[in-house]
Amino acid sequence: MNKFMPVSGVVLSVLVLLGGCAKEVTPVDSSAKPIVALTAPVAKKVPYEMTVHGDTRVDDYYWMRDDSRTNVEVLAHLQAEEDYLQQSLAHTADLQKTLFDEMTSRLQEDESSVPVLINGYYYQRKYIAGGEYAVNVRVKDVAGAAEEVLLDGNALAKGHEYFNIGDYNVSTNNNILAYSVDTLSRRIYNIVFKNLETGELLGDELAGTNGQVIWANDSKTVFYVLKDLQTLLGYKVMRHTLGTPQSDDVLMYEQTDNTFSTYLGKSIDDKYIVIVHYSTLSKGMSVLSADNVNGEFKVLHALQKGLEYSASPHGNDFYILNNDNATNFKISKASSADVADKSKWQDVIAHDENTLITDMLVLKDALLYTQRSQGLMSFHSLNLSTGKVSNVAFDDSLFTVSLGANYNFAATAVRVEYDSMTTPSSVYDINLDDLSKTLLKQDVVNNYDASLYESKRIMLAARDGKQVPVSILYKKSSFKQDGTNPLLQYAYSSYGSTNDPYLSTSVISLLDRGFVYAVAHVRGSEMLGRAWYEDGKLLTKKNTFNDFVDVTKGLVAQKYGAKDKIFALGGSAGGLLMGGIVNQAPELYLGVVAAVPFVDVITTMLDESIPLTTGEFDEWGNPKQKQYYDYMLSYSPYDNVTAQDYPNLLVTTGLHDSQVQYFEPAKWVAKLRDMKTDNNQLLFNVNMGAGHGGASGRYKRYELRALMYTFMLDLLE
Repeated sequence: MNKFMPVSGVVLSVLVLLGGCAKEVTPVDSSAKPIVALTAPVAKKVPYEMTVHGDTRVDDYYWMRDDSRTNVEVLAHLQAEEDYLQQSLAHTADLQKTLFDEMTSRLQEDESSVPVLINGYYYQRKYIAGGEYAVNVRVKDVAGAAEEVLLDGNALAKGHEYFNIGDYNVSTNNNILAYSVDTLSRRIYNIVFKNLETGELLGDELAGTNGQVIWANDSKTVFYVLKDLQTLLGYKVMRHTLGTPQSDDVLMYEQTDNTFSTYLGKSIDDKYIVIVHYSTLSKGMSVLSADNVNGEFKVLHALQKGLEYSASPHGNDFYILNNDNATNFKISKASSADVADKSKWQDVIAHDENTLITDMLVLKDALLYTQRSQGLMSFHSLNLSTGKVSNVAFDDSLFTVSLGANYNFAATAVRVEYDSMTTPSSVYDINLDDLSKTLLKQDVVNNYDASLYESKRIMLAARDGKQVPVSILYKKSSFKQDGTNPLLQYAYSSYGSTNDPYLSTSVISLLDRGFVYAVAHVRGSEMLGRAWYEDGKLLTKKNTFNDFVDVTKGLVAQKYGAKDKIFALGGSAGGLLMGGIVNQAPELYLGVVAAVPFVDVITTMLDESIPLTTGEFDEWGNPKQKQYYDYMLSYSPYDNVTAQDYPNLLVTTGLHDSQVQYFEPAKWVAKLRDMKTDNNQLLFNVNMGAGHGGASGRYKRYELRALMYTFMLDLLE
């Protein structure tokens, strides 16, 4: 449920043109069988000139872009790359299967979520043994009530190579289920409706949406967001009445500034339908009474560059999480009549330059919020009657706590989710009167003993003197800090996204084989507050790459890893990071995995027809402005490939990726093949049926993780 305000037979002549994947070589002993020597696909060069600010770049592989994804030559090349990878790693088939079996065996086959009470029904997600997809059920809150199956993902996914349910919501009268489905992995969803009394689908279908579906209180009206099918930006908020065609739907709001994204929500007290207006530097909200579908959305406070706020109603007031003269955010309060004038906002939780407030939930009797200080999380409760602020303590020193499934405004307990690098994901209810914690569930991780592993946080110096936090995890019995262990270093670090501690059950397979796992909280994240993020974006983005490289050097110097056994992993914007570090310091890494990497920065950011480009200008800069063009050109991985030795590389993509288009990594791999001076592996995994998030399904997703780990372990052999 989503009830919150929000903040993946080729023509022979073509194969000949591209370069075959294998060729026969006659052995010295003519009586022996021919052996096969693998030959990597060689992409043709078609020079394409791009001139900006008087600077001309020549892109030999621009031809690989095919927005229709039907070009035979392009598809043949991508398939040749995938075939080459499969042939190159054919000898590791047993290891891949072993790793896959290990990872999936840790899953509890019949795992279920903690039931959540919403409007008289307990809702729950269940997995059945062997099922790839969840089954969503509900039970009426009366004694002896039978369980109802709302959505069986396994049945719905049949016949689809990719399947994902984006959102589902039940009408206020509990009779109609609305849910959204994506079967291509372009994050474009169709919304359909199911009569829960008869089990039949209604005739209504809403195409081209962002997946969100929000009910008004009349149980016959829904609100949704239409996407621009070229840019994939959600930009129109529509109102649909059941029983009418989509063509009759009413436009409620249109976002004409394409640097903004548009999302929907509903306030926890069911009072408002909410539009969230979001860009990198601005955030705001418009609201409409959920009882007045014919009314108009009204902005709470005018949007302005640099102001970010989200608001939650409480009677006739709003509590407002905001950054007005507060880099690390504060929580304010204003009446409904005064919320449009921020000069009348009154501070409730004051700004602290050393503490970042990360989230907020307003209930009838308490305001709950999470914050991060010196990289460490904490959870707090403000009693709205007494004004007392209390800290809720947890046992671990290095942990993550976040607000969970909370749908009842009058609740006397708040649900939170808790993780650490060694503790399986846990769900607690915290009593709002005495702040006592009740453990409702802790994920079962088969074949895992937390006492065998240890995590810690260290600080390592970057080249400019800044201290970078690093979270480290290892198996006690195999780690001696003597510089002999293989080490995998991970980071994302863009958009302020922060990798707080959690247990990755798949990484256990590496720990059990002697690896140390290190998460580098480099600039571009918000681990040390908002300023840490600001110092790793726009014209300071190279701090992200420098920090990662310097952390690697620090880990080796402090003997957390062997200097000749260091691996790096990052995906999406973290894949950009991987591209940056292999250009800057390729000698440090034995192997690097760049998953769905954003590597062709300038070309993408110059093209506003590419999905998501316009919303990224405040993160990366607009290269139509020379200062940003020049700076991007200095680090863009594709533009900075040179004739040098590179580490062993595994690159991944999905043909239907909506976030980082497949042709970015495809071009990067082709250019690396042409220019690198080493004989190291360069493998390109192309999933022809997936998008940004890879394969769908609970088990199938581990196939890619097994491939990544096999790539590393095989290099150690």
